[in-house]
Amino acid sequence: MFWVILGFVLILAAIFAPRFISDRAPAWASWVVRIVCVGLAVFSVAATSYIHVTGAASLDKIYLGGDLKDGAIIATRGEKGPQADVLPPGFHFSFLLNVLYNVKEIGVVEVKEGQYGYIMARDGKPLRPDQTYADAFDPQTSDKMVNDAAFFLKNGGQKGPQTSVLTPGKYRINKFLFSVKHENATEIPVGFVGVVKSNVWTGVDFGNLKSPKPQNCAPTQVRGAGSGALAVPLVPVGCIGIWDKALSPGKYYINTSAYSVTQVDTRVQTWEYKGGYTRRIIDLTVNQKGDIKQDERKIEVPVPKDSADSAIFIKVEGWDVPQELRVLVQVTPDNAPFVVASVGGLDQIEDRILTPAIRSIVRNVGGGMIKVTVPVLDKDKKPVLDASGKPQTQKIMRQTVVMDLIEHRPEIEETVEDSIQPEGLKAGVDIKEVRLGDPAIPPELLVARQREQLAQQLTKAFTEEQLAQTQRVRSEQARATADQQGELVKAQIGVQASVQNALAKKNEGQGEKDKLSLIAEGQKEQTLVLGQERVVELRKFELTLGKLLEFFDKHPEVLTAALANAHKFVPERVFTMGESKGGGLSGAAAILGDLLGGASKPVPVPQTDKK
Repeated sequence: MFWVILGFVLILAAIFAPRFISDRAPAWASWVVRIVCVGLAVFSVAATSYIHVTGAASLDKIYLGGDLKDGAIIATRGEKGPQADVLPPGFHFSFLLNVLYNVKEIGVVEVKEGQYGYIMARDGKPLRPDQTYADAFDPQTSDKMVNDAAFFLKNGGQKGPQTSVLTPGKYRINKFLFSVKHENATEIPVGFVGVVKSNVWTGVDFGNLKSPKPQNCAPTQVRGAGSGALAVPLVPVGCIGIWDKALSPGKYYINTSAYSVTQVDTRVQTWEYKGGYTRRIIDLTVNQKGDIKQDERKIEVPVPKDSADSAIFIKVEGWDVPQELRVLVQVTPDNAPFVVASVGGLDQIEDRILTPAIRSIVRNVGGGMIKVTVPVLDKDKKPVLDASGKPQTQKIMRQTVVMDLIEHRPEIEETVEDSIQPEGLKAGVDIKEVRLGDPAIPPELLVARQREQLAQQLTKAFTEEQLAQTQRVRSEQARATADQQGELVKAQIGVQASVQNALAKKNEGQGEKDKLSLIAEGQKEQTLVLGQERVVELRKFELTLGKLLEFFDKHPEVLTAALANAHKFVPERVFTMGESKGGGLSGAAAILGDLLGGASKPVPVPQTDKK
């Protein structure tokens, strides 16, 4: 207004100022005054008619306009009040702009990466009775709906919270019409899906979920597998309610006020039932004498923080056995909406449905019947073999015993799985497997077997020790034998020589025996021919001759002397070999006696000629 008054004053000055100029002044002086005043007046008026905008500027009309309609906030036809138009950056000229309008530079709205802009409209059509949020913008005109307030108001824009959002970027929006609140984008990590609960009925374009505005939003009754399964209502994508399809992993600029997204973990989950009991243990020790001693100890097993629940107590054969358990479960992407709608989430399914069912089934199996594999026996209780020579087997049902928790664990796991998997499918959960942990079997049931095993091990150890001692003795003997090898060789040679000598003497004796046998036979024949007396005399002669030969063998000098006196053997006496009582042998004996008697005579030494 100051510039307008100043301009008006300057125009008046241009009109009336020359009258006050002296007549003595040059003629052109009045024109100069008029030109200066007009120039200043034009400048003053121009100062009210232009603006330089760096970002964006809003206009609030003050003069020369009609009033807004009842309920309207934004002027679209030149009415007084906040204008729909926003001045873009740059130089703008409009007559009396700064006089007729209150111009305010507002800048641009910037939405950063990882965020979205939640829009609230202050003007527009009212929401329908069945609406809580305005209809989403048409993708073809969404940019103009945000940046052009007049277009928004003339093309069905609704006041109130908007379903559509501002994605990252810069926007020159009319802040008289819109307020923007920055929110974080929805990010669904890998291994998860997003189950959407919608508060609006509109078309959507969220990644894998694209749909125009549905014509029919009647809920679809979805029921889990098996009898007694949960039943929940799910709706098509774009309708109000829980959608029957889930969002895939990714980042989405979803209006979290209009859409509630529940993330469901679709990875395989491990539920462990551990701790919460006292484990009793009987330790067996063996002293140097081989005596077995029993010592009992107790260990408190707490419930881990990350476990689903405590161990399950099973009553088997009257014993309470704490049984630890591990269950692998998974919620598939197709079942995720059903899980959220029926229970609320995987944690709720674990606490409200499956944990009670698992406890009940494990107790029933532990205290009931079990199917086990046993060999087929014949009438003699011997295994029956098949064509390949392997024992035939069969499955039978029998009462569960405590030791089955160790010896027939796979059969129990299979029985529990077959019973619990249908319960999981009722709630939309796929139970992959059930694995039993270590059961806390009462030590009284194990100590007898442990003592038996220990006794067997001790027996085996004692046997091995005896074998080791025997081997040690053999080793020492071998070492001593090696040290006395020379003497042993001599002894062995002596033994072998004695054996050979004994064999030679045996052979010699056998020969003598054979000789004597033959001699005896010959003498027997001699006796038959010569008579017994002649044979006796002949034997005497043989013995006498044998004695002489033995004598000459021991005294060869006698034989030498006899030979030296050989001339003496010329008979000096004549012995007649006539008939006599002794026969021919008496003459021979006489000759021999003469020879022996002559041996005692001195032998003459021959004389040598002396020169």
